[in-house]
Amino acid sequence: MRPRESDRGEGIGPRLTLGSTTSVPALLLKIVVLGGVAGTLVGVTPVLIAAGDWMMLCGAWIIAALFFAVYAGRRRVPAKYLLPGAVFLAVFVVVPIAFNVQISTTNFGDGARGTKEQAIASIVAGSFAQPDDAVAYTMAVARPDADADGELVLLLVDPRSGEALRGTGDGLTVLSPSDATVRDGRVTAASGLRILSPKEVNEIGDRLRELVVPVPGGGIRAQGISNAVEGTPTLTYSAEDDVLRDRVSGDVFHVEQIGDRSYFVRADGTRAFDQSWQESVGASNYLRLLTDPVLRDSFGSAFLWSLVFSVGSVAISFGIGLFLASTLDDPFVRGRRLYRAALIIPYAIPTFISFLVWSTFYNQDFGLINAMLGGARIDWLGDPVLAKGAVMLANVWSSFPYMFLICTGALQSLPKELDEAAALDGAGPVRTFFGVRFPLLLIAVAPLLVAAFAFNFNNFNAIQLITGGGPFDPGSQIGHTDILISAVYRLAFGDSGARFGLAAAGSTVLFVITAALAAVQFRATRHWEDLR
Repeated sequence: MRPRESDRGEGIGPRLTLGSTTSVPALLLKIVVLGGVAGTLVGVTPVLIAAGDWMMLCGAWIIAALFFAVYAGRRRVPAKYLLPGAVFLAVFVVVPIAFNVQISTTNFGDGARGTKEQAIASIVAGSFAQPDDAVAYTMAVARPDADADGELVLLLVDPRSGEALRGTGDGLTVLSPSDATVRDGRVTAASGLRILSPKEVNEIGDRLRELVVPVPGGGIRAQGISNAVEGTPTLTYSAEDDVLRDRVSGDVFHVEQIGDRSYFVRADGTRAFDQSWQESVGASNYLRLLTDPVLRDSFGSAFLWSLVFSVGSVAISFGIGLFLASTLDDPFVRGRRLYRAALIIPYAIPTFISFLVWSTFYNQDFGLINAMLGGARIDWLGDPVLAKGAVMLANVWSSFPYMFLICTGALQSLPKELDEAAALDGAGPVRTFFGVRFPLLLIAVAPLLVAAFAFNFNNFNAIQLITGGGPFDPGSQIGHTDILISAVYRLAFGDSGARFGLAAAGSTVLFVITAALAAVQFRATRHWEDLR
């Protein structure tokens, strides 16, 4: 007699099969997960199509297809475990790295964030001439109810007809009496829109000034916070010649490269407008890091200090942690648990808080350190050498408990028979430690030391929270205590303007340097494996 499908335990239906060992809850979990993947794909597809982000759209469909191909069937068991990790690795590691490298080949930054077409539209819209007979509208500024940062809408009242109008960057439309309420010649309410208060209008003044409502022969733009006027642009763009022409003065502005950006310039070569646009610059950002004297010297100093800071922090904190762990590993020391609990207190305090507290300790006027020195007025954070020592001391204070913990664990894992064998061979405590215990300890902690070095090489928090990168030389954007990661941050968000393309090139170089140093360190510590 042929066994029934349910007796063999191979599935619940002719198609919905998961294998003889799969339970109903596992089947339901699979349905929920794949349903969630399908629902997410359906939700993001229209958004990505509307945004024109075809690469992200293809990536989303490929990931969804992989999930269905792997999890819908009974086979490919190893892939079921590897796929989530591979997807997260690609999305959160590979894609950001690729995006960063792509940005590093552009001039992306302040003044060059949009496309050339957007820059031209902004320049032309800014050349706004108001004729003597221009129509003046009463204006209210609004936004969609459900979107606090949505598109600005101008609610206008035409003084000639009394009609209520809705103006956006797409054009002007007439509002019916049911869609808008007009009182005293001004729109006071509109369907689906929230009218902004005068304070809110002031806060978005820059965006409001950039908004031009196109109308035949010109456009309407805000004048103040409660009125709008109709005018015409004085500039026109000729795509054939790639020039801007001023209809009033007759001036012609052509495109010219200035530094890493393109601008419309006058006949004498001077910049006519501040707007530029994002474009590819190839490897020029990397070449600039190597050839620009200011950047080269600043990054060279930051690189040397990064090495000193990371090696010094790891070496000193490891030395302190090893000494304390070895001391408290002696069974004849009383109160070892109490001492160990006290020593890990700095590790239990969030470093964010620790570094902020340490920065107040170094205050020249009322800092704790100067107070302990009898009211001295040492400028710890104003002198380059003292500032480097200050940030090193604070970082060691927060790091040595970690080294103490890993050394304690490594020492306690060593068999006591080794000490007895060394003693029988006539070795004293010091020789036993450095000849037997220390090499074996390094086998366990060497990878952790490499990881600690990589962490401190990119320890942005310590620099930013204690010294802020300072002290700074006059006119310099990178300070004496800046390591490479904080130097890149200053380029990206410095006072002289954001330079994301150049900062992305710096971060790519930093990634390569960190990876190379870590590889060298792992190779150098490989010989400890021979002691196993």
